[in-house]
Amino acid sequence: MRVSLDSSVLIDRFGRQVNYLRVSVTDRCDFRCQYCMAEEMVFLPRAQVLTLEEIDFICRAFAELGVTKIRVTGGEPLVRNGVISLLQKIGEIQSLNELVLTTNGSKLATMAEQIKEAGVKRINISLDTLNKLKFKQLTRTGEIDCVLKGIDAAIAAGFERIKLNAVILKNRNHQEVCDLVQFAVDKGIDISFIEEMPLGVISSHQRSEAFYASDEIKTDLATKFNLSALADKTGGPSNYFLVEGAQTRVGFISPHSANFCSQCNRVRLTAEGKLLLCLGNEHSVDLKKVIRSHPGDLAILKQTIIEAMKIKPEKHEFNLQEQPVILRHMSATGG
Repeated sequence: MRVSLDSSVLIDRFGRQVNYLRVSVTDRCDFRCQYCMAEEMVFLPRAQVLTLEEIDFICRAFAELGVTKIRVTGGEPLVRNGVISLLQKIGEIQSLNELVLTTNGSKLATMAEQIKEAGVKRINISLDTLNKLKFKQLTRTGEIDCVLKGIDAAIAAGFERIKLNAVILKNRNHQEVCDLVQFAVDKGIDISFIEEMPLGVISSHQRSEAFYASDEIKTDLATKFNLSALADKTGGPSNYFLVEGAQTRVGFISPHSANFCSQCNRVRLTAEGKLLLCLGNEHSVDLKKVIRSHPGDLAILKQTIIEAMKIKPEKHEFNLQEQPVILRHMSATGG
């Protein structure tokens, strides 16, 4: 489908409207989660990372092309110096409906209020286990007490919604799904369970052996909770259920067992300025090269973004039985 420069929306060749941009502000993180990173990571030289001004410029171009939701991610976005000022600038874009953030929670105890004041409406916090020892094993460097304090700080700050994200691995943390939902219910927040995505080569486990499907999680949860399906969506791939007797919604992100590509509405900007058209493919356009070759030229940037829609693939090709086709880790992709 051909789209002109005057178009107010981005439409790919499969007729899907892109109205959601995920922006990685850094590939660095203070954790080393087993499913996200190798234990010894090599990070981008700082000169290769977009400046905060460049990120803001690109976000404004997307907003003018009909993007109404921007999620700031990493790595861990809150380790990036100046990220609060960037959130403030993006939050000032009048046409945005939502500015949201994904974080590991390690910095929230001291930053939650500033994030809320900057204009962030919703926040997602990674929490894969409530067990202190297991948390250390899964994250390699993280301290769960710090994250739990961060969750409480986020609740106190008064975000519109707070959601936990839990990647579930068989025989690592799958036994905790009921405990995690009960924790969310007790805190009055939401939770999503995520099937592991095969990005990057890891040595901690075999992904096929550790795979735990969303339907298995639902079966486990049915032993303790009654869940009723909800029709509402948040612009993401989750299918949501309401916990009976509570306000907590439980989401399931199932890239393997319930492929959601046909409704894909997002693209990703990596920290080094690549526009990734698909999480599970390498189709991309170098926006950093464009804006550094044509400083301040919004028209050229917008035309490049429009043209990029022509190479957005129909679907990902994840295969848990093989080494990953995508060698970049999730931390380099933008979680």
